[in-house]
Amino acid sequence: MKKIASGKTKDVYQKENGNLVLFFKDDVTGDETGVNPGANSVTGKIAGKGKMSYELTRYFFDLLKRKGVRTHLVAADDSKQTMEVEKAELFGSKGLEFVWRSVACGSFYRRYKTLIPEEFQELKEPVVEITLKDDEGGDPLINNNSLSALGVLKGSEVEELVELTKTAVGYISEDLKEKGLRLLDIKVEFGNINGFAVIDEVSGDSMRVAGSEGVLSHEQLYQSIMGA
Repeated sequence: MKKIASGKTKDVYQKENGNLVLFFKDDVTGDETGVNPGANSVTGKIAGKGKMSYELTRYFFDLLKRKGVRTHLVAADDSKQTMEVEKAELFGSKGLEFVWRSVACGSFYRRYKTLIPEEFQELKEPVVEITLKDDEGGDPLINNNSLSALGVLKGSEVEELVELTKTAVGYISEDLKEKGLRLLDIKVEFGNINGFAVIDEVSGDSMRVAGSEGVLSHEQLYQSIMGA
């Protein structure tokens, strides 16, 4: 296999059949607040973190498949913490992220804190924001009109992806609720594989989840879901 990319938390290889292989690394991202899955800089490593991200992604991809939501997963190799996935067409130069939020925290709180008395305030209704995958640009927000004007997606396609985000997140949120957990926010990435599909990963690197004593660390989330 040929290594074609090295991201913040995963290395990407290409197989002869055209599929990709994702290897989940122990690298963690952070900023001035400490470890932060939403940050754009790698700040260190946590032993076993790659394995946890791999197993959580496999868990949630299997859940979505059972619920009828398509993902790009083809096969998983537990011994190597790798996933073979279909290669998807990204939206724009590097792709988009659809961010679902039920409370005001993280970057949402920092943007709108003049309107929010305190962080983690409940929103009147969940919101889906769309951001460009652009580390240097700080993953800027983009709206439906801009996506259409730039020729990235048609307005109807954006609406379809927002609804697909809500559907996928609904299944994930309900699964967490059954375990006594609450989903605060999550970012979901999609690609086109003769139709829209969830791609990349769904793990502690892409969501904030709260338990009875507050927001869970990556390891606490893994233990709560996988029972390890």
